Amino acid sequence: MLKHIKTLPGHQNPVYALAPSDQDELFFSAGNDKGIVEWSLAEMAFVKVKMPVQSSVYCLHYFNYLLFVGERSGAFSVYDLKKQEVIARINAHLKPIFNIKTVQSKHELITTGEDGTVAVWSLTDFKEIYRFQAAYDTVRTIALSPDETEIAFGCKDHLIKIYNLSDYSLKQNLEGHKLPVTALAYHPESRYLISGSRDAQLKIWSLADYALLQNIPAHMFTVYDIAFHPTLPYFATSSQDKSIKLWDAENFKLYKILSLEKAGIGHTHSINKIVWSNDGKYLISTGDDKQVMIWEMES
Repeated sequence: MLKHIKTLPGHQNPVYALAPSDQDELFFSAGNDKGIVEWSLAEMAFVKVKMPVQSSVYCLHYFNYLLFVGERSGAFSVYDLKKQEVIARINAHLKPIFNIKTVQSKHELITTGEDGTVAVWSLTDFKEIYRFQAAYDTVRTIALSPDETEIAFGCKDHLIKIYNLSDYSLKQNLEGHKLPVTALAYHPESRYLISGSRDAQLKIWSLADYALLQNIPAHMFTVYDIAFHPTLPYFATSSQDKSIKLWDAENFKLYKILSLEKAGIGHTHSINKIVWSNDGKYLISTGDDKQVMIWEMES
């Protein structure tokens, strides 16, 4: 399954964001430090500080040689990895940005965060196309359906809000969580939507009629991230309870718990973010303990 192979130290403060790239086995991390860090999976080592930032980074998103950086200030930057420079910095929101996604089919960028607004930007010139109020409080997380027909927002008011991507009209509100929704992910083949919350539960939602299919008491505290393996029928979750769990994406059986208690190695604080490498060989995790950990998927 998964085994720990490397801990990468270097961050001086909690880390909130990770993004894999599709070039040279590189990935990026950022948080309360003053810069974006580039790492090599091939070397299992620090490469360099990629760019300075003006405030804490809450999210990173990689798309087509561009790295999007969402900041606590409400601004986002666009770093061009080919030109090796920042090509845009936009004061997008009045409050922190918590999530950024790209809609490839529409050539659009989506940002959202603490002000509850969702802003839609052109990927060509980063001009604002549209903006709407998805919630009256924080929108913490975004998930895009694999066919890019709908987009889901996880909100502080316990709701999951589903919008049509064609015109950003509201399609459905999903009620079920008792506390703020903090993680969302669509099954890669659109079999279901999975949500995680501060209530420590995972909920599985049907995409046919948005019925609640299953509730899993997954963690002890907040579920901060859900990440599907790129090729195999697994997904991983990470939590404030300092553990990563690996699940079967077909029957939701728990396969493995990666924590200090269970594995003898793991994070000592909240695990804020997990991502798979593009080839699915590694799971990368990070959090409040300032460490970046690499876990290898054993075939």
